[in-house]
Order: sequence, then C-alpha cells, then structure tokens
Amino acid sequence: MIQRLKHGVNNAYILTQGDSSILIDTATKKDKSKILRACAGKNIRLIVLTHGHYDHAQNAAFLSRALNAPVAMHPADVPLLSDMNSEPLQSPVWTGKILIWFTKLTKGRLNRCEPFDLGVELHDGFSLEPYGIDAQVIALPGHTRGSIGIVSAEGLIAGDALTNLFPPAGKAALYSDQAAMHASAAKAGALGDMTVYFGHGDPAANREW
Repeated sequence: MIQRLKHGVNNAYILTQGDSSILIDTATKKDKSKILRACAGKNIRLIVLTHGHYDHAQNAAFLSRALNAPVAMHPADVPLLSDMNSEPLQSPVWTGKILIWFTKLTKGRLNRCEPFDLGVELHDGFSLEPYGIDAQVIALPGHTRGSIGIVSAEGLIAGDALTNLFPPAGKAALYSDQAAMHASAAKAGALGDMTVYFGHGDPAANREW
C-alpha cells in the first residue's frame, strides 16, 4: 500500500507491505511533526530520499533519530544536502527560473539540511527486500545526478524525475542534465501500465512522457 503524505506542494510517501514500511522523502522542516505522526505505528525500517533537494530531504536527520531508521539515497546527491547550488539547475518555464534565481540569491542558506550519516547507498536495481518491501530502486538521473525512483507492484514513486505540479503531468520542470532527464522520462514510461506517484502533484497513469 502507498500512502501519500501531502504537505503543500510537496509529497512524501509511506510504502507498506505486511508489517514493514519505508518512508520515501521527508518534506521540509515545518512539516516534520506531521510526518512523524503519520509514521506512528508503521514500523518504518528505512527512510529513502529520491534526491538531495531540501524539500525532499530536510527532515531526514530528525526522522532517522525519531524512528530509529537509517537514511538511504544515491551518494551522488549528498553534496546537495548542504548546498543546492553545488549542482546548477536549468528550467524552460518561468516558475522554475524564479526558483533557481531565489536559490542562487540566498546562496542556499535557507535550504540546507541537518547533516546525517548515510546508512544505505542506493543504486539502480537495489532491492528493498531486506527491509520487508518487495520493491527496487530505479535510477532516474537528470533532475539531479543521483535522482532515483522506487518501483513496486503499487506503482512508481518517481520523486522529481517527473512532475504533476502544473498539469498535465510531464517531464521534470527543473533539471541539471537535460539529456539525462529525457532519457529517464523514457525509462519511466517504458515500465508500462502502472500508477506514477510524483514528488509534486497528484498521481497519474504512466505513459510515454
């Protein structure tokens, strides 16, 4: 079962199978108490970050301590936790350009994450079965170098490799590598008939993106 935790424009998810759960993304620090309450009684065995941007990772350290669960992410995104500008972004839309401008203006001071120990390094094909979940990691670089998704029988949790913030759903509106972003969107589309759960926006049916 996938439970969506919606906090403003940000989504986090709890993926549960039997008596085991993993938390996927952690939203921003203002939402930490809400997410902790949602995790109560869920036996969270792992906290997965789809990428290193603060709106997905800012509560990772707090929740790791509170839930006694290790944090997992692709190691390529670790530098983003302390400096979002370490991997410059591009955007074809004005809303994205404003966000990029604001991040550069503040030099990332508002968007840093509390440091934490990376307990598990995620790479393409990594199995989550040791944590009680029949699912695996799919590498979806482009939005960031280390962007990943989680594929299970319930669907694809895609992080920001795809977006549905401004429907219709489509490819990432912000990216560090445009060619990789297009390739990852095609890779996601090739997974076939399933539901896609986005980092931003409502779930939608998978398709050729």
